[in-house]
Amino acid sequence: MAGGRGRGSVGRALCVLALLTAGLVACGGDEGGTPSLSWYTFPEPSGAFDAAATDCTEAAEGRYRIEVKDLPTTADGQREQLVRRLAAEDSDVDLMFMDVIWTAEFAEAGWLLPFDEEVAADITEGVLEGPLATATYQDRLWGAPITSNTQLLWYRKDRVDDPPETWDQLIEAAEALPEGERLVQAQGSRYEGLTVWFNALLASSGGTVIEGEGDDPEVTIGDEATVRALEVLRDFSTSPAADPALSNSDENIGRLEFQTGSSSFMVNYPFIFPSAREEAPEVFDNLGWARYPGIEEGEPSAPPLGGGNIGIGAFTDHPEEAVDAVRCLISADNQVRYATDGGLPPTIDEVYDDEALRENYPFADLLRDSINEAGPRPVTPAYNDISRVIYTTIHPTRSIDPEGNAETLEEKVGQAVRSEGLL
Repeated sequence: MAGGRGRGSVGRALCVLALLTAGLVACGGDEGGTPSLSWYTFPEPSGAFDAAATDCTEAAEGRYRIEVKDLPTTADGQREQLVRRLAAEDSDVDLMFMDVIWTAEFAEAGWLLPFDEEVAADITEGVLEGPLATATYQDRLWGAPITSNTQLLWYRKDRVDDPPETWDQLIEAAEALPEGERLVQAQGSRYEGLTVWFNALLASSGGTVIEGEGDDPEVTIGDEATVRALEVLRDFSTSPAADPALSNSDENIGRLEFQTGSSSFMVNYPFIFPSAREEAPEVFDNLGWARYPGIEEGEPSAPPLGGGNIGIGAFTDHPEEAVDAVRCLISADNQVRYATDGGLPPTIDEVYDDEALRENYPFADLLRDSINEAGPRPVTPAYNDISRVIYTTIHPTRSIDPEGNAETLEEKVGQAVRSEGLL
């Protein structure tokens, strides 16, 4: 089924009927002979994406217009709707914002148009290594990095003189603080955020989940680095530094708790910076930041890596216009806009030197280095199954058995990459 291009009342009726039958909701159309490019994306609350779409439409001078179409608010809901549309070969999906962990899956399924070598070289010039790795699968570029993200260690400067560099030092520093100030906020709930935490510890230990791409990657999880990462998780989770509610905590819950003043440390994304400025001025006035904690002293950490890539749907009726629109949407000017208005860090190196961005991101240099040296999650079509295996196996983190869980992870990740009995 190809939806989204009703031609006449009968065509529109058939499109609407087909999409409703599949659980989808909208058809697009070209008006006045100007191609309409539907950009499916998460509901970006600041309006930065809408403003960029408007400006890029004006810059196109009638060659196309970009229409932003909001996906559901949750990441799972966003992926589900995109998968349903793409599996139905819906031509209305011209452009899509993809979480970095979806790109390989969508490419393997044949739902994306790859960028040819010339275009790929152009749109990736100056892009940081971390984001670029998430958009590349089997030596081809399937997405254009548009936003990135990473976590920093946030701390109270009025309580801590020197930020710790490792998790062991973090635990020790937190335990030395008075009761009511010693908690460290982290993401320990049974969801993707826990996989992100574990993967950062694993990468910081020199380990990986898998090596290689395609149908038969090597399963590398389960080694000494895995055991060490699990030891750190367990030791933190059973220490006085861990919030008693750690097993139910996510990014937003940790942010809110940190803003109450009960915690002196937090690992989280930069969205907490404007939040503290607006909602907790006393905390904001004493807010410090440092690189994400490592495992061994003297060895740099591999911070988490988030963000998104913009892809072109394989069934679009307007591939050339879509490429042109991608160039505009990922431009340096628009990435400054996404960062300053929407709190979405850039993927382009030089953007971190922009004055407007640095006013909003006084930690811009640290953020750039952290993104460039981050540890990406596995680039594989089986990622969702692998992530589920990880966060279900190690939750709750206070009950981790490092050696036993390492063996379980090795076995279950192997099943996941072979698609044995998993969704």
